[in-house]
Amino acid sequence: MRIGLYPGTFDPITLGHVDIIQRALPLVDRLVIGVAINRDKGPLFTLEERVAMVEAECAPILARIGGEIVVHPFENLLIDCARDVGASVIVRGLRAVADFEYEFQMVGMNRAMDASVETVFLMADARRQAIASKLVKEIARLQGDVSKFVPPAVELALKARYARR
Repeated sequence: MRIGLYPGTFDPITLGHVDIIQRALPLVDRLVIGVAINRDKGPLFTLEERVAMVEAECAPILARIGGEIVVHPFENLLIDCARDVGASVIVRGLRAVADFEYEFQMVGMNRAMDASVETVFLMADARRQAIASKLVKEIARLQGDVSKFVPPAVELALKARYARR
């Protein structure tokens, strides 16, 4: 069984993430969406909220194209998470050259720790290349329209979160 791991904080999940999930799913038998806890980033949404959002956005993908998706929270090293879930492939989305520089370093470190786990890069769809969770949160915080960047349920969650602040 080919197991792929698509890691991220998903704070929140964006249409860019959804695009990568849809395109990665046919490449593996099981796609594990690794939701990173990463306390250093100070996420807007709790781990439970982020996991629920990812699960909700994956349900229609599974209904449409089939496959197997597992949402898996993790706080350890990415390579250790890959081992924990039995992944032989780490899936990463790329938006721009700046992403590649960081990802290139990450691949090198991961290969040094475990050369049996391969990393596959998927380019974001051209319509989704500028989407970054950090920017989406900033737009939402300033009451801008994020409907072009996130699924409708996530847009509502962002509005509700910033209305409370």
